[in-house]
Amino acid sequence: MPSTHLIFASRDAHRAWLDSQAALPAGFRVGTTRFAFTPREAPKPAQMTLTLIALENPTADFAAVFTKNAFPGAPVIVGRQRLKDPTLGAIIVNNKISNVCAPGGVEASERVCAETARLLGLSAKQVFPSSTGVIGWGLPVEAMTAALPQAVAALATGSVMPAAVGIVTTDLYPKVRRSVVGAGAIVGIAKGAGMLEPNLATMLVYLLTDLAVPRAELRAMLARAIDASFNSISVDSDTSTSDTVLVVASGRVPCPDLGAFERALHTVCRDLAEDVVRNGEGVRHVIRVTVKNAASPGLARAIGKAIVNAPLFKCAVAGNDPNVGRLVQAIGKHVGASAPGTDLSKLRARMGGVEIFANGVFQLDPAKEAALVAHLRAAELYASAPPKDGVFTAPIDYPPHERCVELEIEVGNGAASATVFGGDLTHEYVSENADYRS
Repeated sequence: MPSTHLIFASRDAHRAWLDSQAALPAGFRVGTTRFAFTPREAPKPAQMTLTLIALENPTADFAAVFTKNAFPGAPVIVGRQRLKDPTLGAIIVNNKISNVCAPGGVEASERVCAETARLLGLSAKQVFPSSTGVIGWGLPVEAMTAALPQAVAALATGSVMPAAVGIVTTDLYPKVRRSVVGAGAIVGIAKGAGMLEPNLATMLVYLLTDLAVPRAELRAMLARAIDASFNSISVDSDTSTSDTVLVVASGRVPCPDLGAFERALHTVCRDLAEDVVRNGEGVRHVIRVTVKNAASPGLARAIGKAIVNAPLFKCAVAGNDPNVGRLVQAIGKHVGASAPGTDLSKLRARMGGVEIFANGVFQLDPAKEAALVAHLRAAELYASAPPKDGVFTAPIDYPPHERCVELEIEVGNGAASATVFGGDLTHEYVSENADYRS
């Protein structure tokens, strides 16, 4: 769960809190620019934002983890190659088009990197590309390279907020998290709202630190942090072709304690991961599933994922209906198909602290049903608004609170545990994805 439990009375209050977290670590600058273009695949006017994150001096200390999708985007292909290079000097991100399976996609990414490098006095291999948006469309390379000088001119120290805002697509709001270690800090930003079950959403995450953490240690730490954070969430069970998590250390501040740094990295990743779910497309309830006393960590996480990915249970949560039969069937479905022979005779389940299942049968009564409905309503981020012109949209663009639908599952056949976050399935989600390209 987040290191703090926040409540925001208004959009302005939320944006003020984001600003308070957004101070750039030493050694970094960010700049953005926005321009109009027309996608050749769908000739309708569109807007693209370029987001540039530049180091004052290239660093050897960087790490990245990418999607496990077998059709990775061109920027992921290029990014994997960058991990073999000695130093990194800049990150260039575009939204609107993901550059996945597009003809000439790798060449397009490299051309954008080369022009970025030329403007910054770097080599092309020192520039890391990312793209997010529609799959299958090609990048408007000429328009992007023409706009790059404006992004370079906008580069500034101070706040990461321009980058946090610049990388979003269907996100309702930007996401920023910060953790302090000694005289330095880690600041993370993320975008992601749908096509989101990272195995590493369309999900992009950038973690910037001024602390000096060696390359090998940074890469091992990032892998461990991702396992307990971004790999433990799901909005809709779909794994994006573009998922990328990148951490870069400018090395401007000595790191007093590598253990403290890793704990801070875990905190930032965990909080951003939950932010991504809370800002998922159409999500009105965040679902937190804690699975305990399982035979293995893998079984614990798999049961949690089975619950948050169960369409009927997600729909029930969206309607504030504690239809716990759908919860139990999701567990049984997974175990029956993927872990046959697992002993579930000791399984116990609670929602909102209320015991709903034990000893192989439901433990329900009218008072419990009322308490479960109250728990679901208290966790709702906003009520569904009527469609406008046939389209459902969220009535707010900030998170009013960080409450979750709390589920606790005790399997009873071991000592392993896992926590998984997911969201409900709403009219808004269907509307967003039915009209995504239009």
